[in-house]
Formats: sequence, C-alpha cells, structure tokens
Amino acid sequence: MGKMWNLWHGCHKKSEGCLNCYMFRGDARHGRMDSENVHKTSTFNAPIQKTRKGEYKIKSGSMVWTCFSSDFFVEEADEWRDEAWAMMKERSDCEFFFITKRPERIKEHLPNDWNDGYDNVWIAVTCENQKRADERLPIFKELPIKKKSIICEPMLEKVDFSKYLDNTIVQVVCGGESGYEARPCNYDWILDVRRQCHEKGVPFWFKQTGYRFIKDEKLYIIPRKFQHSQARKANL
Repeated sequence: MGKMWNLWHGCHKKSEGCLNCYMFRGDARHGRMDSENVHKTSTFNAPIQKTRKGEYKIKSGSMVWTCFSSDFFVEEADEWRDEAWAMMKERSDCEFFFITKRPERIKEHLPNDWNDGYDNVWIAVTCENQKRADERLPIFKELPIKKKSIICEPMLEKVDFSKYLDNTIVQVVCGGESGYEARPCNYDWILDVRRQCHEKGVPFWFKQTGYRFIKDEKLYIIPRKFQHSQARKANL
C-alpha cells in the first residue's frame, strides 16, 4: 500500500539530471510557469489528517512517497521541515521515502532526536552520472541514516558505484529518462550497475527504460505506458 505526500511544491534545477525534470514539465502542461516558487501545498499535513471517526486517513503500514514535486532539503523549505519530521515521527507506523540531490544539506537539517536515524525513514540520493556520484556519495555515506538508497535516474552514462556499495546501502535503482526530450539510456549501463550490486550483495532494481532506450546498439523509442513494464520484463 502506498500514498503520495507532496508537502511542498517547487524546486530549482541542481544538476545535469534536472534538465528535463518531470515536475517542470507537468507544471508547463497545466500552464503553471512558476515551478521555482517553493510553497507549501494543501496536503502538507496529510499524514496526520483523521477521519470523523478519529482514525488516520493514511492507513497504518503505508509506504508514503514523500516530496516528489520538490526536494525535501531545498532551502526554502527550511522553515517547514521540523513540522515534517514531527509528522513522520508521529506516524512511526508508516514508512516515508524521499529522494534528494542535496546531501550536503542533510546533516544540518535533521531533527534533534534523530540520533542514528528514524526506523521508518528512507533517504535516497540521486546520482545521474559519475561526476554526481563522486560528489554526493562520499557525503551521503557518512550520514547517520538507517535506510539509504542510491537512485541513478535518469541514467545519463555508465557509472561506477562499486566503492560506495556496502551494507549501509539497502538498494540501488536505475532507470532511463522520460519525456519526448529524453536523453538515451543504454542497457549495457544498467547491466553493469547490476553486476556491481551483485558483487557487493546490494539489492538492485531496474525501474524503467525511459523514452529512448539503447539495447544491442539499437535505439528504441518506448511509449510512456510501456517504460516500466518493459523494464520489469528484463527481470533485473
């Protein structure tokens, strides 16, 4: 069971993977041109909302996909983040998963009672190429987080993660880029990361092909509705 919780909306493009950001594309489709305006949403307090019977609307045991229309550690959200942490702690019966391109901001913006991490919070860092892996993962590796994931999506080139993989990483996820302007993803890159993970005993997930997908030196155009299903067929 999963729920989406976009507690704030808006972001700033941080690196190469942001070029064709789905959030900016979605805003543009709906005529919204202020995607860099970071603001609280109407669902900010969704995890603690209750029904008339006094029960939480988000059921116990849910995986809550958090802050997918922004970055949880974006600067403008500093004033709201303590409230967000408090809600995650109150809902310790749910799991919260979010992704950031700003690991350098994590340490200074953890809650006071974080210690070595909340049991119910998963934090993932995105590394779309070797440059960003080598920039972000040394920082990420040293942080006190119980459940760490690496997201290589959109995967823009072959990336060597091997020196960052150990039992502190619970999963590595790879995938191509969506959208008509997508840059190509090569299946050989995916297989190489899978090999790295297998050798280090780290779980791996090939999430989606993206719109432009290269396999056996042939370029395939994959419609959006098939990008996840085609990746599942690879059984990686």
